[in-house]
Amino acid sequence: MATSSSQGINTLLEAEREAAKIVQKAKQHRIQRLKDARSEATKEIEQLKAEKNTEFQNFVAQHSGESDQSLGKVDKETDVKIEEIRAAYAQNKEKAIEQLLESITKVDVNPHINATKA
Repeated sequence: MATSSSQGINTLLEAEREAAKIVQKAKQHRIQRLKDARSEATKEIEQLKAEKNTEFQNFVAQHSGESDQSLGKVDKETDVKIEEIRAAYAQNKEKAIEQLLESITKVDVNPHINATKA
């Protein structure tokens, strides 16, 4: 009887060792799958970054020309406005000086309408 119980114990120990090996293999397999999933996700992220960067570079290339054209157009419009202002200044300079001198030299001696009589 002692041999049969020790045989049963040995069988149970062997089964436990086999179960531990199976559990260990499952853990290793799971860890490997996680590593594979991480590396695949990293590759996908890098690919997506490269695609978005390319799209951005194309967008910048397309719109930089438009901004240069717009900038040139705004510069031309500004130059035209400045010339208009200078022409108006030159045309009205003498008239403005005359009006200033006239208002300074011609003094109206009437009291202001809000002044009270004391």
